[in-house]
Amino acid sequence: MELNMSADEVLGHIVQLHNTGESLAKKNVKKLHPDLMKNALYYYPSWEHALQKTGVGNIIH
Repeated sequence: MELNMSADEVLGHIVQLHNTGESLAKKNVKKLHPDLMKNALYYYPSWEHALQKTGVGNIIH
């Protein structure tokens, strides 16, 4: 698997999506940002874990 983001970049991208009001629901991110999802699941055991690392884990819309 070829990765194009570091763990910090994954977290930064998640925060950026949150700040712009985009849905962080796993299904939405997988569809609209497949590279982000692929990289997040490489670095973290689950999408929810990645969200929790950013501090927005309890705010999924």
